[in-house]
Amino acid sequence: MTQKMKIPSPLVSLLPVAVLVVLLFFTIRLLGADALGGGSQICLLLTTALCAALGMSRYGVSWKDIEHAIINNIAGVSSALIILLIIGALSAAWMLGGVVPTLIYYGVQIIHPKFFLVSCCVICAVVSVMTGSSWTTIATIGIALMGIGKAQGFEEGWIAGAIISGAYFGDKVSPLSDTTILASSVTDTPLFTHIRYMMYTTVPSVVISLVIFTIAGFSHEASDSSQIAVFTTGLAERFHITWVLLVPVVTGILIARKVSSIITLFISTALAVVCMLVFQTDVLQEVAGDGVSGGEALYKGVLLALSGSTSLQASTPALTELIATRGMGGMMDTVWLILCAMCLGGAMTACGMLGSITRMFVRFTHKLASTVAATVASGLFLNLATADQYISIILTGNMFKDIYKKNGYESRLLSRTTEDAVTVTSPLIPWNTCGMTQATILNVPTLVYLPYSFFNLLSPLMSIFVACIGFKIVRSVKKD
Repeated sequence: MTQKMKIPSPLVSLLPVAVLVVLLFFTIRLLGADALGGGSQICLLLTTALCAALGMSRYGVSWKDIEHAIINNIAGVSSALIILLIIGALSAAWMLGGVVPTLIYYGVQIIHPKFFLVSCCVICAVVSVMTGSSWTTIATIGIALMGIGKAQGFEEGWIAGAIISGAYFGDKVSPLSDTTILASSVTDTPLFTHIRYMMYTTVPSVVISLVIFTIAGFSHEASDSSQIAVFTTGLAERFHITWVLLVPVVTGILIARKVSSIITLFISTALAVVCMLVFQTDVLQEVAGDGVSGGEALYKGVLLALSGSTSLQASTPALTELIATRGMGGMMDTVWLILCAMCLGGAMTACGMLGSITRMFVRFTHKLASTVAATVASGLFLNLATADQYISIILTGNMFKDIYKKNGYESRLLSRTTEDAVTVTSPLIPWNTCGMTQATILNVPTLVYLPYSFFNLLSPLMSIFVACIGFKIVRSVKKD
């Protein structure tokens, strides 16, 4: 017989969040970037323990219920973890197979520095619309653009900000995007109705972002052409540069045919491995090290490249850093962090703390602007607390669905606001699955690229602004 659970007050529910923020503040202050190697994970687990202790001792929550919620949370991100590991292998294969070096080699000669940032944003937007995945876009063309930008002398924060702005614009409006489909389905909004309605907030946000990137590009002092020559020469010395490397083309075809993300990434990785074996045998021999030769060296080199980190010496320290890879092993800190974050989200859900906190936002839903603002605030908070965009979209949509319906607002308003608040802000949170993933893939800390991710910062603000002026928002007769 199950005992009825008491609901914790908002103050008690906010206690674990406050403790987490304090722990992360001191951990990051003491360890810096190394906090992601274990310190932040321990903070999440300690906060999870606090949630469980409060729930079990004061509110009658059983450990079995908490454990079940944690397992469900982890199961919900299991496919994301698989994608993350494959991306680790793909990034290494694309680099050591010569795919990324080839893109960088020709890219620095084709893209003019004045237009690099805006081109970077547009390219990632187009690719992301086609893929429906910001993760895939950033892990493939994003890595190449990082190399091109560094060669042209741009700060890594600006480059990553342009990449992420474009990638999340495409992810947000693509009918292939899982978050777009999820937001529309949770709120009972037809998919293309949802996408069309998002344009009223999404287009202004991306246009403003493109203007900023254009101005920043023209304000940038172009690198000496000799520096670009050093990069291209160094890449040509280390890798076999050739247009025969058609891996990105094949990847694009698979995307166009709507092949599953996991299958697409796996095939793309496999093709890059073939390029390694055909064109980059010297690189594989160096990765394998002394003591083996011939086929054994190639086999060992592939295994080490895909699974672990590699560091090849190049003509300059910057180029050496650029072509370094981390493989699947380099993603393990991210996987560990995601698992710990899911534990916290599960514990807070099982103990009723998330429900208690989100009910606070519901009190501010009397007028249109306050309703949208409350939805945005709730989505942002859930992104912070659950560390997962999928859970945040589901909880936000379910929590506000009846409120919007009762107040006579269309479901497409809720679906748009949910995406504006959750999807695009997820990569801006260091411990969120998206924030950790993008920081790991691009090798740029979340807080470094955050100020330059203009589209992601503008979207929730634009959602509130459009609600304030009531543009294209239809309200039916209020239902009691």
